Amino acid sequence: MTDNRHVDDVTGVETTGHEWDGIRELNMPLPRWWVWTFYVCIVWAIGYWIAMPSWPLVSDYTRGLLGYSQRATVAAEIAAAKSAQAQYLDRIAANDLSTIRDTPALLEFALAGGRSAFAVNCVQCHGSGGAGAPGFPNLNDDAWLWGGSLDAIHTTLRHGIRASDPETRINQMPAFVRDGLITRTQANDAVEYVLKISGQDADAVAAGRGKAVFSAQCASCHGADARGQHDLGAPNLTDAIWLYGGDRHALQQTLIAGRGGVMPAWQGILDPRTLKMLAVYVHSLGGGE
Repeated sequence: MTDNRHVDDVTGVETTGHEWDGIRELNMPLPRWWVWTFYVCIVWAIGYWIAMPSWPLVSDYTRGLLGYSQRATVAAEIAAAKSAQAQYLDRIAANDLSTIRDTPALLEFALAGGRSAFAVNCVQCHGSGGAGAPGFPNLNDDAWLWGGSLDAIHTTLRHGIRASDPETRINQMPAFVRDGLITRTQANDAVEYVLKISGQDADAVAAGRGKAVFSAQCASCHGADARGQHDLGAPNLTDAIWLYGGDRHALQQTLIAGRGGVMPAWQGILDPRTLKMLAVYVHSLGGGE
């Protein structure tokens, strides 16, 4: 590097005197407007530091001369929104589910609130559209283990299924084979019978034997016609809707090891008004009774 300054022959601009590998650096100052803009930004930044909260401290932050607080602004906006919603929330709290459903203004409000609550608390298991997954019920169809009326859905939401709530809905599909209630052969015969009554291909001879097993072991919950019972949470075995799968292997696993999903009791987690709105929303998904 050399320090010999000279004027560039092409541009007529003096160089800085720096040269690297034959390349010289032109001395081209920044435009004056850019420089002044830069200075103005510095002045503005200093003014902002003084006027607004900006510098973090060990356990707090500088408040600024204006005393502005984004937290206070958000809190005020939330309070205003709650105030605007109060008239509807009070009516939701005061009315029963049927009245909410049959009152257009309340229904619209409840659906909006229920949709929001569903998106935060329920989609993790039931999916964003309520379609469910293996082991998690589809809320869009008309097959309900514990009933799909507004009141039944509300009760399920409040107390849960096999949850810690003292009034939780509870019934158990036994592990028939594992616990020695029936033999593996009897379980296979019962599976063939269930396959038959649900319209699937089945071994007719084994299904005939399985009918007796079903009557002795399964009819008390699923009913003699195998159409299930809401008060026991027992599913209909004659349709094509299966929570854990309805093929031969899945049914065998159900009889061998049993089934018993858990749904939280939302009472105490969500407030009563939100539970009502959530029940109305779930009922509206298309499968409500």
